[in-house]
Amino acid sequence: MFQDALISEVVHPSIPLSDRIFEPFIGEWDLRVRWYVEGNLAREMAGEWSFSRVLEGRGIQDVWIVPPRGQRNAEELYEYGTSVRFYEPSLQAWRSTWIGPMHGMVQTFLAQRDGDNIVLATKPQTEGALRWVFSDITAQEFHWHNYVYRRGVWQLQQDFLCTRKG
Repeated sequence: MFQDALISEVVHPSIPLSDRIFEPFIGEWDLRVRWYVEGNLAREMAGEWSFSRVLEGRGIQDVWIVPPRGQRNAEELYEYGTSVRFYEPSLQAWRSTWIGPMHGMVQTFLAQRDGDNIVLATKPQTEGALRWVFSDITAQEFHWHNYVYRRGVWQLQQDFLCTRKG
């Protein structure tokens, strides 16, 4: 079956322990998603986010859904998308691709640890560049921020308050 070929229960041993930066997210999460315009809160919705090891444990894939599947209706659909990440030993970093079909989005990032945070970035400090930051990471919660580089500054576009299900 497809899911048996995709999903892996264990991380691949070739990924150094210090670089297993996405391991804390494996599992199911409830979200509080907030959007910002010019620094002001513009919208807030619930969502869900699932992470799993894939591709013989060489990668991490997630699916985020806003609103959650149990609350979806045609008037309020926002996104049902996925990211696939894999460790690149020569860079000591993770390559990541986000696919958001409802908005026709495909974005590629390079992800690395930055202190206690994990930062995914497109081309730094070019107009329209993106930076996604995982912060305040514990076993039961984390915070995720989405920034865009506009007019010479990083502007917050979106953040997720994430709480582990169960």
